[in-house]
Amino acid sequence: MNPHNRTGTPATRTTRMATSDEQLRLMTRIARLYHEQGMRQPRIAEELHISQARVSRLLTQAAKLGIVRTIVVPPEGVFAELEEEIADRYGLRDVVVVDVEGEADSVIPALGAATAVYLETTLMEGDRLGISSWSATLLAAVEAMRSRPGGRFLEEVVQLMGGVGDPQVQVQATRLMGRLAELTGAEPVFMSAPGLVAGATVRDAILADPKVSSVAAAWKNLTIAIVGIGSLDPSPLLRRSGNIFSDDDQEQLRALGAVGDICLHFFDEHGTLLDTELNDRVIGITPDTYRAVPRRVAVAGGDRKYAAIRAALLGGWVDVLITDLGVARRLAGRPDRTERQAP
Repeated sequence: MNPHNRTGTPATRTTRMATSDEQLRLMTRIARLYHEQGMRQPRIAEELHISQARVSRLLTQAAKLGIVRTIVVPPEGVFAELEEEIADRYGLRDVVVVDVEGEADSVIPALGAATAVYLETTLMEGDRLGISSWSATLLAAVEAMRSRPGGRFLEEVVQLMGGVGDPQVQVQATRLMGRLAELTGAEPVFMSAPGLVAGATVRDAILADPKVSSVAAAWKNLTIAIVGIGSLDPSPLLRRSGNIFSDDDQEQLRALGAVGDICLHFFDEHGTLLDTELNDRVIGITPDTYRAVPRRVAVAGGDRKYAAIRAALLGGWVDVLITDLGVARRLAGRPDRTERQAP
């Protein structure tokens, strides 16, 4: 008897080598059929007379061994690396960077379109959506949205704050709510009250009204909130409304270091909520209730709003940001406008 066969060592090594070579050949063959020729796994199994389970297993092994290497090449206008960098830096769950930059008015259409796509692709059946409704960008987003086949999929669309400014301009907020409810099949829940009143006594009296208190109760069941981020200088839309803040209000906010707000709750450059008498005059979702919403999406852009956006991120006011490329570069610390995208 051949001693090599009796010990088993050389013969076994030869067998293993042959088996390994055959496995590698088969892996490569399957990988080429699947990845290069687009053949489905059942067809590959039929062609090669092996089980579909084995095809799947060998494709997985091919990836582990480096026979198949997947390289993601972002197309022009997609900033995946920049988005991930901002998300990691500020602890966000998602960031959408839109290929536009400039002042707030010039980026609104692009931000609105990107927000419409985000909502169309991420809203889930049964979601209860709260919307601040007082934002030109959110108006643009809802106008750009398309209805989803199959009818109703949201439970409610809830207004997060009362109306502000000239009542004639408030019609835009009502139109936004109505259009969004129509597109999603949701029940619209309007806040039929002013957003800012004279004082805490007036606010408490209004909140005691059953129609208003029912809206406040709905805020506690929201699964997603979508808001704009305001800067201390009023937006063009707010200016056209007559501006709800007096000169004294704005001076007080500046003296306290305010840089921005969400739903009329003002914060400083670190995102810390400011203790002002305005807090007792707001009729809208409270900071604590707002922060308890599982997904909080902010849509804001333009050079004028950079400080407010950064502060909102630092303060944990939002966990999803949709913004323009200019603001995104500054958030990531890339003022030189260089991109490090994959080749």
